[in-house]
Amino acid sequence: MSKDVHAPHDRSRDSLGSFEELVAEAAAAPTDGWDFSWFEGRATEQRPSWGYARAMGERLGRPEVRAALDLDTGGGEVLNMAPELPPLMAATEGWPPNVARATRLLAPRGVVVVASPADAPLPFADEAFDLVTARHPVKAPFAEIARVLRPGGSYFAQHVGPGSVFEVVEYFLGPQPEEGRRARDPYGEKAEAEAAGLEVVDLRAERLRIEFHDIGAVVHFLRKVVWMVPGFTAEAYRPRLLALHEQIEKEGPFVAHSTRHLIEARKPSA
Repeated sequence: MSKDVHAPHDRSRDSLGSFEELVAEAAAAPTDGWDFSWFEGRATEQRPSWGYARAMGERLGRPEVRAALDLDTGGGEVLNMAPELPPLMAATEGWPPNVARATRLLAPRGVVVVASPADAPLPFADEAFDLVTARHPVKAPFAEIARVLRPGGSYFAQHVGPGSVFEVVEYFLGPQPEEGRRARDPYGEKAEAEAAGLEVVDLRAERLRIEFHDIGAVVHFLRKVVWMVPGFTAEAYRPRLLALHEQIEKEGPFVAHSTRHLIEARKPSA
């Protein structure tokens, strides 16, 4: 989503007509890749203070990193922001439309994009990489990460934290079980990494404000981030969407909060 705050679009149409047009526009927008430019002027999200893309690019450009792997690369947009890539650069992605998109974007830079489901073993040899990166992996496979890292190599990633954007989830699905709220706990993931033989050298977490300025932004978000409300369609949730549209028009942006944590872990040297 947009980093900067934008005023919502000028909506002078009647409420129901505005609702129908916004939903139709969002339903027609493409959702492949991990590009959030469609949200410009419609939604805003605070960014974590650590600047993941910049920090990832700096690590990929280090001379000691000769081979690197980016997990769950999406459409390759974040990886492509790195000014310099190592001589051997690979990426994995599990969703076929994103595999094709990432390949088109990254192949000119010499990146090999491998179609690999998020829950499958990594299709690489032991100790193949100096650095493994990930931005919002489905689930970090720490045992596999430790296996493919060379001694002294590092895992550097930004993960989605617990209860992220649950204001949206619970608006549509109702109160969620407590175990769902605790999933993706950064300290639980730290313990998983250590159990896999990695040493966690940095762990930071932040809670960040999101604002949805129109109902189209909510629809597009739920079509793009499909695990938030499984099986979501605008038709199935029309009454709730219409009620939220009227709430936004009357009260202003619908506010939610994302949670993110930065984790850096090192494989001990032999």
